[in-house]
Amino acid sequence: MKDFTIYTDYAMEQAKALLAIDSPSGYGREVTEYLLTELAALGVKAYRTVKGGVIAEFGGENKKDALLLEAHCDTLGAMVHEIKGNGRLKVTNIGGMQASNAEAENCRIRTRSGKCYEGTCQLVNASVHVNDDYAGPKRTWDTVEIVIDEPVESKKDVQALGIMPGDYVCFEPRTRITKSGYIKSRFLDDKLSSAILLGYAKYLKDEAITPKRAIYAHFTIYEEVGHGGSAPCPEGVTEAWSVDMGCVGDGLQCTERQVSICAKDSGGPYNYDVVSRMAEIAEKHGISYAVDIYPHYGTDVEATLRAGADVRHGLIGPGVYASHGYERSHRDGVENTLKLIAAYLEDEG
Repeated sequence: MKDFTIYTDYAMEQAKALLAIDSPSGYGREVTEYLLTELAALGVKAYRTVKGGVIAEFGGENKKDALLLEAHCDTLGAMVHEIKGNGRLKVTNIGGMQASNAEAENCRIRTRSGKCYEGTCQLVNASVHVNDDYAGPKRTWDTVEIVIDEPVESKKDVQALGIMPGDYVCFEPRTRITKSGYIKSRFLDDKLSSAILLGYAKYLKDEAITPKRAIYAHFTIYEEVGHGGSAPCPEGVTEAWSVDMGCVGDGLQCTERQVSICAKDSGGPYNYDVVSRMAEIAEKHGISYAVDIYPHYGTDVEATLRAGADVRHGLIGPGVYASHGYERSHRDGVENTLKLIAAYLEDEG
């Protein structure tokens, strides 16, 4: 296969850029503006859907047997539920954000008027020198709160800042790329795979490749709440994949340096022929991969099926450890995912 180093480098840089943009489910204007700008720079035709996601046309010949690649650029997060009398905020989670994982994390409160304030998610009465039962309370969204980094002591003080229920609370991703090639961050699920699709678009353009099948990409903004991929498929799509995080954990084979191929998740089995061909192509081209079953997982492509699409479906992605927490993957997992997408669509086997 071709050397994918430059496209892996590009995907890693795009991941850093995407991760720096706040985008909890539904708050997608800024991240999709970024995607539209980057796709235009690559010469890729793209447009924003009515729902707010981005659909891109990667080119290809046969539009009656097209492939749709789906990745989501929305993340976990929270929303202001109540302004407390002491000037703290009670929040409700967006998606699967866990209070125990959010505790002591920095965050941003984004108001509907466009203002942004910093804060921290803390246990109620968080000082160990004051609270003699610090370890006792179970961490839930009722026992943690947002402490705003402004001189506020009352509900009235907070309201004067323009903060109100329904405002988004966006947690700091803390993105780092190590010398050894690991990428650590919140929200690799699924901005890392969104970056991989940008890398694949760059690969097609730079190498002047016209795939035999038409290829579309859908960057969704509601996956973490279950309906990101429910928008209609472009005409002619017969096969659709979620390109999302691969699971790493007990009972699974995949590592962060591989591409994971999912055979079954909580929504049931993926298309047998698609999964089989993915594994066959990976073997043929020496791509490091694992086939696994994810016990607690759902994807955009399953939402596409629930919306009525008559397509074959699959799920791949770079291995990610500590999903929905402070996640970790590796550039090798990114590269193996890129290679599998390219080989699958170019192999005549």
